[in-house]
Amino acid sequence: MSAKKIRGGVIGVGRGQSFMQGAAHTGMELVAICDTWKERLNKVGKRFKVATYADYDRFLKHDMDAVVLANYCHDHAPFAVKALNAGLHVMSECIAARTMAQCAELVEAVEKTGKIYMLAENYPYMLGCQELRRVYRTGEIGDVQYAEGEYNHPAEENWRLSISPGMKHWRNWLPPTYYVTHALAPLMYITDTLPVSLNALSVPAKRIQAPNTVKIGDFGGVILCRMDNGSVFRIWGLGMSSIHRIRYEVHGDNGMASSLHGGEVRVHHEPWLRHPGQPVDRTYQPDWPEHGDLAAKAGHGGGDFWTNFHFANAIRDRKQPYLNVYRAAAMAAVSILGWRSCLENGKPFAIPDFKSKAARKPYADDNWSPFPEDAGPGQPPASLNGNLKPSAKAIAHARKVWKSIGYKGV
Repeated sequence: MSAKKIRGGVIGVGRGQSFMQGAAHTGMELVAICDTWKERLNKVGKRFKVATYADYDRFLKHDMDAVVLANYCHDHAPFAVKALNAGLHVMSECIAARTMAQCAELVEAVEKTGKIYMLAENYPYMLGCQELRRVYRTGEIGDVQYAEGEYNHPAEENWRLSISPGMKHWRNWLPPTYYVTHALAPLMYITDTLPVSLNALSVPAKRIQAPNTVKIGDFGGVILCRMDNGSVFRIWGLGMSSIHRIRYEVHGDNGMASSLHGGEVRVHHEPWLRHPGQPVDRTYQPDWPEHGDLAAKAGHGGGDFWTNFHFANAIRDRKQPYLNVYRAAAMAAVSILGWRSCLENGKPFAIPDFKSKAARKPYADDNWSPFPEDAGPGQPPASLNGNLKPSAKAIAHARKVWKSIGYKGV
């Protein structure tokens, strides 16, 4: 952290403020920010005393080494490719790409430029997940056979609207498979496995809580991933109104380890599988491996500190991080192909090996996408029930909420 500071810029002045606040703790220096919402941009720019840009191309010409992409969830890949080609290292919020073509283009941009690329997926670095990785790597529970990752985040409608301004906002259209990284990435990080195929089902929930919602996409879904070691991972979420819960459970051939939101870890062995003196079951609160004082102050259970930390160190070491472009593209493919599977009632799909040019070549022109910007012949709906049309009452209510937060768009 005492090395020469890395000059960085952030696009997105909402979620992006987390990265802005934590930059200095990892030896990074915030020098510029970018957003099209000019009122918020100017306010945040004054707070952090940095250059502001409403134009991304001009922003990329600022004197800096790296860019953090905290713009809209489904828009990351084109912005990442531009930044990489401009000679900048990139840390991108999830998801990495919204189409298979974007996945292939992103991988090729990283390979061509040699710049550092990291997916800013913070959940693997929460306290419990880091401890599960440590336990798993000791071999205590054996090799993973099955695992479950759950990220379910129901939302009261007015709050949901406040973070989803605009009829075309990605949260209003997002199918349930497209936010898979919070559930899948921690399991990949713990077990060091990679998805190779999947099948998925969507749950078009009845809209009891908010019958007049402007949300188009389905609320929940289940994905079964076959991993490269033969194990099966069940991924569940995203916004079912049953319970707000974040949970990870790894079943090895010699035991089970799990973590709940808050960091507490449980390790279990059946009596005939435990070593002498080893308890059948233990539950405990682990400690941070290092930098606990900084992690404890950061958002998302400390994960927001660690993404900055690992990105900065990857740039200094000139070595791609664990959440590199290949793992990022694989998770994006789970999102995309997962929705294809949902629309075909659970049909299995293979996930390409993005390290192979031959494997990713067939997807170079695959622009299949449920988002409104890509609407046209052959494009899929965002719900099993089709592209729903919100009522006039729902639209009027949504615009009232958006006006209250200063949003002036449609």
